[in-house]
Amino acid sequence: MSEEKVLTKEIAAQFLADEDSVELEEFTAFEDDDVARLLSKAEGVLWLDGLTELSDAAAESLSKYEGSLILNGLTEISDAAAESLSEQRGNELELRGLTVLSDAAAESLSRHTGQYLSLGTVDFEENPGINELSDAAAASLSNYPFGLHLGLTNLSDAAAQHLSKHQGESLAFNLTELTDAAAEILSKHEGPSLGLYGLTELSDAAVESLSKYRGRYLTFESVTKLSDAAAESLSKYEGSLDLDDLTQLSDTAAKSLSKHEGTLSLNLDNLPASAAQILRDAGHGE
Repeated sequence: MSEEKVLTKEIAAQFLADEDSVELEEFTAFEDDDVARLLSKAEGVLWLDGLTELSDAAAESLSKYEGSLILNGLTEISDAAAESLSEQRGNELELRGLTVLSDAAAESLSRHTGQYLSLGTVDFEENPGINELSDAAAASLSNYPFGLHLGLTNLSDAAAQHLSKHQGESLAFNLTELTDAAAEILSKHEGPSLGLYGLTELSDAAVESLSKYRGRYLTFESVTKLSDAAAESLSKYEGSLDLDDLTQLSDTAAKSLSKHEGTLSLNLDNLPASAAQILRDAGHGE
C-alpha cells in the first residue's frame, strides 16, 4: 500500500505563488479543509488525481474554484460533495475513479455548468468503472447539456434508453461489453457525437445498428478487428468514423470500408499490408 502524502497549507500556498514548483497529483490527502479553501483561489487546471477522499467541506471550497478540476483518484463521492461540485464553474470536471454513483449525486452532477463531465474509469486496468448506473441516475445524466463521458462496468438497456436522449456535444462510454439491444438503442442517440471506448470487438448485429447513427462522429477507439459483414455495415455510415485501433482486417472488409464517403480515421501501419493498400488507394487512413 502506498504511503499517504499530505498536502499542507504551506505547500498549497507555495503552489499559489509558483504553480510549477508543486506537483499536486502526488498528494493523497489534504492536511485539513483549509487546504481546499486555498486551492480554490488557483488558476488554470487543478490536478488532484492523488486524492482518495474528499470531505464535504473541502468539496464546498473547491466548488468556488473556476478552472478545470481533476479528481480522478476518488472512488466514491458523498451526495453533499456532489451537490457542491455541481456549482463549480470550471470547464471540465473529471471523476474517473468513481466505482459507485448514487441517484442523488448523479442528479447534482448533471447540473454542472462546465463543458465536459467525466464519471468512471477510462482505464479498466486501474478500476472497473461505475459498478451499476441506475435508471434514475442515467435519466438525470441524460440532461447534462455538454460533453459526457461515462466509464461503466455494464450498461443496462434501460440506462441506454435514457442516455440515448442526451443532446450534449458528445456522449462517450468506456465499456467492456455492449449488448445488441443496447447498441440498437444507442444508435438513436440524438447528439452529434457517439464514442465507444474499451470494446475490442462488436457483434455484426451491434455494428449494423450503430452504423445507422445519424450523428456526425462515431468512434470505436479500442476495436481491433472487424468482420466482413461489420465493415460492410460501417461503409454506409454517413459521418466521420474513427477506427484507429484496428489491426485485423481482411481485403474484403477493406474494400467495403474503402467505399465510406465520410472521413475515415485509421492507422494503416497497423493493418495487413494488402488491406492497408486498398484503403490507401481509396484515399483513406494515415
